[in-house]
Amino acid sequence: MRQKVTSEALVALLSGVLFGAGLALGGMTDPARVRGFLDLFGTWDPTLAFVMGGAVLVMAIAWLIQPRMIHPLFADVFTLPGVRDITPRLVIGAGLFGVGWGLAGLCPGPGIAALVIEPVSAAVFVATMLIGMVLVRLFEKDA
Repeated sequence: MRQKVTSEALVALLSGVLFGAGLALGGMTDPARVRGFLDLFGTWDPTLAFVMGGAVLVMAIAWLIQPRMIHPLFADVFTLPGVRDITPRLVIGAGLFGVGWGLAGLCPGPGIAALVIEPVSAAVFVATMLIGMVLVRLFEKDA
């Protein structure tokens, strides 16, 4: 059975490729650069601060433009996240994310993008990330 490629799927693919390319060009797929950014008391590398600042700027512009749009370009309605309180689950998850980012030098997006650049070392990270995701689903009460 042959599936028709929709404009939404094409936009999602192109967005993913653009995101991955941005991560690679910004150095986010280089664990040494990430560790250098996190090493505040050693040889600190501020490069990633500019990458993150650029991302915040792009998102700020998107949040300004979105209310003026009737609907997204490739969908009927916007699906925006709601506002939520800070919960223990959120704090623990953020802490685990930070520890993992500091130890591995990668987070999920750059880890997946790094599969193209350094497949073996990135595969170890992505595999352990997926195992962690499965374990959370198995042990979480409200999953």
